[in-house]
Amino acid sequence: MAGMARPLRLEYAGAMYHLTARGNARADIFLDDDDCRRFLELLGKEITQQGWRCYAYCLMDDHYPLLIAITNIEDSARDGNERAF
Repeated sequence: MAGMARPLRLEYAGAMYHLTARGNARADIFLDDDDCRRFLELLGKEITQQGWRCYAYCLMDDHYPLLIAITNIEDSARDGNERAF
């Protein structure tokens, strides 16, 4: 299987996506409650701006998973995580 690319991700409005990010070398990305609050403020702004629906999230010291439904597929899935966080 060497050299085979992974299958293309299906993208369509209303699709559910599991987004996640982890600190480099599993380092903490949330050092205190203020970090968590600030992240949630930024996440809320991005969700509103992109027109996403967030069904679940969990903030852990070194990473976070999000369960998001995308409504505007042209912009959201490609650049949301890189730009916002």
